[in-house]
Order: sequence, then C-alpha cells, then structure tokens
Amino acid sequence: MNFTDTIVALATPAGVGAIGVIRLSGDRAIEIVNAVFKPKDLSTQPTHTIHYGRIESKGRVYDEVVASLYIAPRSYTKENVVEISCHGSPFIQESILQLFVEQGARFARPGEFTQRAFLNGAFDLAQAEAVADVIAADSAAAQNAALHQLRGGFSKELAALREELIHFASLIELELDFGEEDVEFADRKDLEALVNQLLKNIRPLVSSFRAGNAVKNGVATVIVGKPNAGKSTLLNALLNEDRAIVSDIAGTTRDSLEDEWTLGGIKFRLVDTAGLRETSDVIEALGVERTQAWVKKAQVVIYMADATSETPDGIAAGVEALGALEIPVIKLLNKVDQIADLSAFQSAIPDLIPISAKNRDGLNDLETALLNVVGLDQVSTNGTLVTNLRHYQQLLQTQETLEGVLNALKTGLTGDLIAQDLRYALHYLGEITGQISNDDLLKNIFGKFCIGK
Repeated sequence: MNFTDTIVALATPAGVGAIGVIRLSGDRAIEIVNAVFKPKDLSTQPTHTIHYGRIESKGRVYDEVVASLYIAPRSYTKENVVEISCHGSPFIQESILQLFVEQGARFARPGEFTQRAFLNGAFDLAQAEAVADVIAADSAAAQNAALHQLRGGFSKELAALREELIHFASLIELELDFGEEDVEFADRKDLEALVNQLLKNIRPLVSSFRAGNAVKNGVATVIVGKPNAGKSTLLNALLNEDRAIVSDIAGTTRDSLEDEWTLGGIKFRLVDTAGLRETSDVIEALGVERTQAWVKKAQVVIYMADATSETPDGIAAGVEALGALEIPVIKLLNKVDQIADLSAFQSAIPDLIPISAKNRDGLNDLETALLNVVGLDQVSTNGTLVTNLRHYQQLLQTQETLEGVLNALKTGLTGDLIAQDLRYALHYLGEITGQISNDDLLKNIFGKFCIGK
C-alpha cells in the first residue's frame, strides 16, 4: 500500500445537502488544490487559515468554495491537508473530486486518512479505532466511552503496564545470556509483586467488557412469558407509546416486535415476543418458534408472569427452564394491582419484581435491575471501559499469560520459561496499541471506516 501519494475523498455523507466537504492529504495536497483555486496563491498562506475563492479550470468555474489549510505536521494526518467546503450538490462534489484526481490525487481507501494519522504517530491504534466508535456512537454512554479512549485514557493505562513489564522482561532476558553463571538480575519477589499488580489492573479491564459491549452495541433484551402476561403492555409502557397491539385475547402477539429504548445512556434493543405455550394454531406456533430463537440470542431476558392466572410453582418452573441459557433473567410479576397477597410468589421466586405494566407501577425497579445487569457502576464512572472485542481478547490473553508467569514463579520454574510468558504478555499488550502490528490487522481495522475518515 502506498502512503506517500496524495489522497482525496468526500468527508461528508453522499447526497444532497447545504455543503459538502472534500478532503485531501499528502505532500502535494496544497499544490493540487492551488492549481485550480482562484484568486489566491494557497502555497504562500500560513497553516490553519481559511480562504474564500473559486475552483476553476480551463475556463470552467466549478463552484465558489472555502479552502481550509493545515500544513504538516499540524494536521489530522500529520501531512499537508486541505479541506474544500463546496455546495452540497452531488454533481458539483463529483466534478471537483474528478478534477483533483486529474491534477494528481488518487481516491482514498476506507479509513486511509486515520490510518495515515496512526502510521505518522498522531495517535496509537486503540485511539484510531476510537475514531470509528465516536462516529458510530448512538447514545451518551457510547459517546463518553469512545471519547475517553480517543483521548488516550485506555492507552495510557496500557502503556504504564507495558513499561513496567518491559523492565523486568529485559532483566530476565539478561539472565539467559549468563545462564551458565547461575545469576539472577530480576528479583523474583519484586517480579511476583509486579505481576500481581498488573493482574489487579488488568482484571477490571477484562471484566468491564460486558458493560462496554452493552454501551457500544446495545443490549438485546427479550421479553418472554405466557400469552396475556402483559408483555406488549410492558413494551408500550417502556417506550411510552402504543407500539404493540394490546388485547385481553391471549395470543394477540404472533410475531416479534423490536424497538430501541435508551436508559441511563445505554441503548436497549427491546423485543416483544409471542407467548410461550403449546398451540395448534400454525401462525401462533411459528411465533413461539421465533420467541425461542430470540431467547437464544438475548443478552438479557425479562420473564413476565401473570399474577392473576399463574401459580408460584408454575412461574418458578418457567424461570428454571431459562436457567440453562446462562444469561441474566429479570423476573417480573405483572398485574399485582389485581391481587391482595404477594407472599406466596415472593417465597417461591427469589428476586421477583412486582409490577403493574398497565398502571406503570414498579417500572423504576425494573429499570434499576436492567442497569445493574449491564454494570451501571462501571458505565457511570470515569474509569476505562473496554468496548472493543479485539482489545478484550488481547487483554484476556495477557491476563492468562501473566497468571502463567505467577504460577511459574510460585513453582520455581526456570528463567527461560518465565521469559517466554513475559514475551507473550508484552506482545498481546503491544497489539492493542499498535506497537506490534501487521498489515492484515491494519487492513481489517481501517477497512471498516468510512472512505473520508
């Protein structure tokens, strides 16, 4: 891949709009624009300045534009960058893009601007990935997590851990060079203390991924229960709109209804499903099959029971059947406004939340339970939250390798085996921030970006 030429791309969404922004980056960016920009000479202008003029070539005026100059290294990519703000006509944008290509630029690949910024040292790989997360953020929590990573909070933690580990790894490697003399440069007790401290820092990062994944991608939350338990009424109450048809006739919901709901800055993907029961109705049976399929994909299940028609033992059996899924199940007892005594239900089913979906009673307790499931304590703090699956996998491997180092130290294994585990740990940490990377990894990461970023 050639990163020495000048690239160009549309940096705003395709389509009609008030303005469009065309971005160029590379050694010849200013030269290419200057050749068709009138009347100023952009090559004599200082960095971080804005200039009004025309894009003009061979007697044709393409548009009246504003050119923003960023001279290397004071730019996003650390290269010469020019951004042209033109009118938002797709025809005008395409014409100007083609003109710049004729002047010597080439169309950028997906994520190439950010990839150049990474390769030129503007930020590390974890921060580069955060750029895409900021663009894709669709909730307050997702935005905060992405901005924290973009500003280097995650990277600083990893860099500090890695530097300490490098120190001891180098001492162990030095011992191997003097293997025949039986000397120890790395104090084993100090190394054990360091590894324990590293694990103390890494384990919370690993465990934060559940909350981080929820923040970034939303939480698939499936509402299940028998027909007429009030699932659709609950969906409407949470969304505060009549999204699902509500009827006293059992089996009204025959297909799954999906909608998004934001709570505490976290996006929940709510799915209202057909009631679970044996049925001879072909359509309803298909709905029940889809319910079972949704439950298998869920991250959280809300199990809803009807206090007026179900028994405590029957509800307990339904909850137990969901236990094999090994995912959180929030248990609701609906229509409690229609019964006098809850004690039998509460004795049979631990953590049961009594509600009246119709009257909107008890919904605050449900909301608290949902936020606890995704780890509200981690989301609401300023600490680092791991939202990226690749980072999680590398941290998990680092944790497992360091636990191997700890075991080696406790059992008195030789320095060469300890050194090998330390090398692996350093490798995994380095892959997160890009200190260790390969072309396939970079292609996979930046290939998911939009063209103009």
